[in-house]
Amino acid sequence: MSALEKAESTVFVASGMYASVAMLSALVPAGGHVVTTTDCYRKTRIYMETELPKRGITMTVIRPADMGALQNALDNNNVSLFFTETPTNPFLRCIDIDLVSKMCHSKGALLCIDSTFASPINQKALTLGADLVIHSATKYIAGHNDVIGGCISGRDELVSKVRIYHHVVGGVLNPNAAYLILRGMKTLHLRVQCQNNTAMRMAQFLEEHPKIACVYYPGLPSHPEHHIAKSQMTGFGGVVSFEVAGDFDATRKFIDSVKIPYHAPSFGGCESIIDQPAIMSYWDSKEQRDIYGIKDNLIRFSIGVEDFDDLKNDVVQALDKI
Repeated sequence: MSALEKAESTVFVASGMYASVAMLSALVPAGGHVVTTTDCYRKTRIYMETELPKRGITMTVIRPADMGALQNALDNNNVSLFFTETPTNPFLRCIDIDLVSKMCHSKGALLCIDSTFASPINQKALTLGADLVIHSATKYIAGHNDVIGGCISGRDELVSKVRIYHHVVGGVLNPNAAYLILRGMKTLHLRVQCQNNTAMRMAQFLEEHPKIACVYYPGLPSHPEHHIAKSQMTGFGGVVSFEVAGDFDATRKFIDSVKIPYHAPSFGGCESIIDQPAIMSYWDSKEQRDIYGIKDNLIRFSIGVEDFDDLKNDVVQALDKI
């Protein structure tokens, strides 16, 4: 993993969520300040909002592309860390890693990138200026939807601090999970290249379909950070988010009608997976859905390694039913 990310050191842990918790616990001091983005894995944001204040840590939440808000946070707080995904979940917004690393470092702040949606095949955040990069190894790294794990890579000085915390607290990756992740990494480049290609074709197809209202994919020129994605990614990943031209029930009917993708809240594996965030990640809070733009008709589609025409035909027959 260190070779893939061009890192000095890597520590593997029990899950991607634990990787984030261990990193924040080890590197953000009591009374510190953290900056993060609105678009992200919801449980990461919940942890930061509910647990970090217990240590006197404050937080600023900005929109992914709002560099003015980031600069304002850096100027007006003693920021310890900017922690963001790129691409983000679920709208696949992209952050200019080179730019934000310079902004953070000029104020003495660290930059940690959650690169799970990109994978180290498509994006090498450390070479672009990030201090640390995190992955949920459950996703592309393992790639078979059958194991949970996470990892943190970066400078040895920083990873060693996380490793010391990890050795005290636990969250150890079990041997069988380590074996399964190693197995998955043998085909990582083959899987991701296939997923890149199929997802790009699927995004283009969906964008032209009359029953699709909007498509979110960094490989499309219509994406707001397409220019950033082109400059720092060699491929755009296997996840396509989109909004059906219909209401909650129409969206639910579409998802129920597809035959190839599994209905589950994950991504990055060999099997395609589809989910409706309004009843998965955000099932319990309409207020949160409204705040973060999670519409009833939003779908997150993780492309697997199936044939494109098979997936396309399946999507077409499902759209025909709404």
